Formats: sequence, C-alpha cells, structure tokens
Amino acid sequence: MNIAVILEMAASAEDRPAVTEGDRTLSAAELQRLAHHAAGRFRGRSAVLYLGANHLAYPVALFGSALAGVPFVPLNYRLSDQQLAALIERHPGAEVLNPSDVDGLLAVADDAEWSPTTQDQDAVAVILYTSGTTAAPKAALLRHRHLLAYVFNTQDFGAAEPGDASLVALPPYHVAGLMNLLTNLYAGRRVVYQSVFQASHWLATVRREGVSHAMVVPTMLARVTEELGDARADVPTLRNLAYGGARCPIPVVERALRQFPDTGFVNAYGLTETASSVCVLGPDDHWRAFASEDPAVRARLGSVGRPLPGVEVEVRDDDGTPLGPGETGLVFVRGAQISGEYEGTGEAGGDGWFATRDRGSLDQEGYLFLEGRADDTIIRGGENIAPAEIEDILLQYPGVREAAVLGLPDPEWGQRLVAVLVGTGDPEEVRAFAKERLRSSKTPDTVVFRTELPRTATGKLLRRTLVAELVEPEETHRA
Repeated sequence: MNIAVILEMAASAEDRPAVTEGDRTLSAAELQRLAHHAAGRFRGRSAVLYLGANHLAYPVALFGSALAGVPFVPLNYRLSDQQLAALIERHPGAEVLNPSDVDGLLAVADDAEWSPTTQDQDAVAVILYTSGTTAAPKAALLRHRHLLAYVFNTQDFGAAEPGDASLVALPPYHVAGLMNLLTNLYAGRRVVYQSVFQASHWLATVRREGVSHAMVVPTMLARVTEELGDARADVPTLRNLAYGGARCPIPVVERALRQFPDTGFVNAYGLTETASSVCVLGPDDHWRAFASEDPAVRARLGSVGRPLPGVEVEVRDDDGTPLGPGETGLVFVRGAQISGEYEGTGEAGGDGWFATRDRGSLDQEGYLFLEGRADDTIIRGGENIAPAEIEDILLQYPGVREAAVLGLPDPEWGQRLVAVLVGTGDPEEVRAFAKERLRSSKTPDTVVFRTELPRTATGKLLRRTLVAELVEPEETHRA
C-alpha cells in the first residue's frame, strides 16, 4: 500500500471537487486520471523534483510519483539558482519540473494511460529538505507507511461535510503543505491553493471560497490579526484555524481568539521528520485557557498541547533519563508516523524514539511546553538560558511585535544577551521592563530594533543568520 490509495479511495467515493487553484478545479477522478498519465512519464526516473509554487500540478506530480514508485522531492523554489542547482545535482536521473513545465501535467487526453499502483509501503514516498535554521539542510526521508500512519490516525475517510474546503497557503516544500493535501483529500474536503500569501487576499479567499478549515504559520496569523485591527473577522464559514511551524507569541493568539470568536483554533507541533504534527492544542483547550483565571490552565495557551493518537512523548535529561512533570529537558517522540531518517542514515533509534532537538517540559496533564531548539540555548556565566523565556516577556512590552534573543560571544561571561526586536520602543526602557520581570542574569545586555527578522518562508527564525549579521560588524570594528 502506498499513498496513491488515498487518491483511489477519494476517486471511488462520491464525486466531490478535490483541488482548486485560481479559477480551475479538479475532481478526485480527474486528479486520478492526470496522476496515472504522469506516472507513465515518471517511471524509470530516480525521483521527481518539483520546483513550482502551489499549483494543481503539485498533487498530480505527487500522486504520479507514488504510482510510478519514485520519490517526490518538492524543492524550495525561493532558493538561489546556485543553491537549487546543488540540490538538483544530488538527484541524478531525476525528472525536474520547473514552473514552465507544470502546466503540461494538466494537458492530458481522455484516453490517458493507467499505471498499476506500486504496493511497497517501505519505499521512500517523499524527500523533504529541512529548513536548516541551525545547520545545513538535510534530506529527510518519509516512507509511504509514515504518511499513511498519520492520515489514518488523524482522519476519518469521507467525514467532511458537503461544501467543506481547506485553504492551503503554506509552501509545497513544507511538510504541512504535503500533509494538508493528503488529509483533506482523504476526509473529502476540497483543497484551495493560494500561491502567494497576503493577509487581505487570504481573508477574501476564505469568504469567496467558503473555506471551513485553514492552516497558517505564526507570521501569517500575525499579519491577519494586524489586517483586522479592532474588527472581528467576517468569515462565517471558517470553523477551524490551525497554526504551527514555529513558536507563536501568546499576544498574537489572544488577539486572534478575540477576532475569530466563532472559530476553533488548533496549535500543531511537528517536524519534517515526524510526518507533520505529533502534538496539538485543540479548540476546547484554547478557549478554556483563554477564559481561565487559574494560572496553570491559562499557561497552556503557550503550550503545544498533548500527543496525537499513536504518538508517545518523553522529556529526558542530557544523559537520556526520563524526567518528571515540570522538568525541562530534550523532547523525544515515538510512533508509526515518525521517520527520523535522513539520506545516508538509518531511521530513528532502534527503540523507535526520535530526538527532536527541541527543549521542553510536560505538565501534570501531559501538555507539552517548548523552550526552543537545544542549539539555541544560551550559556551565560555557566547558566543555561532559554531564549523563549525572555522573548515571551519582551513581547509583553507595548509596541513590540516580534522578538529574538541571541547569545553573542563575550570574553567575560562566555555569551551576552542581545535582544533584537521588531516594533517601537526605547531600548533602555525595554531593558528596565525586562529586568522588573526577570533575574538580572536574564536581562538583555543590549536591545536593538529592526524593521524585520530573518525568517524562513514558514516563519522559523533564522538565528544563525541574525547572529552572523550582528557578530560580523563587531569583529570588523575590532579589527
């Protein structure tokens, strides 16, 4: 069994519209026919490289690859020509689909050939390159069984209501973009693609297409809330709005809850290597935390929720010993959907546990709280400091919209704290504000304002880039 079974099931059920992009819509049956034709083109290739944006050709290429039994590799088309060329060179013998090629996948005669479905669930279905926020991008391998495990554990076949539609504005090279297609197609929900995100256009699309479900990254959610201002969102069909891919500031979540009072919010936490989400904070959790006066319950608005069915989560110390509730350590996950495998390496350890490289803690009820990547930890005077703790405080300062706290080299303390903020404010007043709420050792030594922070297309902060930008001028000045 491979992921093509999802398309086959959808096409054999009630004939519903499956995917929409612009003014064109394909039914599941039409998508199946196009995918079978594409499979004939892809057979014998080492892989299929997709370099386009969100487009109807994306699901055709994905399922065509599955039917042909070759890996599908959506690449970040925003990379430089040199970077893309280097990735393409890693896949000799691959079919390369450039933006100019994708329309050809949709121009197929009615007598298109049909290809038998490969049944190897252990074969590699998709290769995704990690975002590389703390290291060079790695090729994560997701096998058919990983993707199917996620879909089958989180969705009921054909359970969507007639007319349901899911707006996908996430890039096609992100695991959430991939899994949104698979889960919505399986549930019977139409996928509406948006290739370029703009808050006003996103809101207009939700209204025009009658969108019932959508997923955004935190930077997108922040832009939508800024677009709305003090107004409530006029989106009566939107029942579910998920966000994830990076930490979302609590003030943004609270503002969104006020603007979308009739919408259920879901915070989804997952990684490329885990075939999408492993934990979610559901709608009931959001509203309960938002309305609660109990600090412990209120704090859960800043958590990523509890594990999905079929997923286990453990927090361990540096020696690998499991920790109890409230203790911070490294987050490990295990489950049928989790690969943890990269090109040239094996899958997650022999016991199935995958080290996420995220630091966090579990509370008494099993809610997971993240503090950021282990590589982001700042060591100042021998003390381990999580940037997220300081960033959450700085985001409470009026006028600050985004915050990044970094550790820069310091001859006395090892690292000193530098806060880079987006918004308005006086640096010394911000430092005083933080000092009132944090220990002196966690108060930023320096506060600087910028117009924006470097981020990936999915909203992840590029700390390496920011550190390099701040360190280089200092070193040049010393020289």
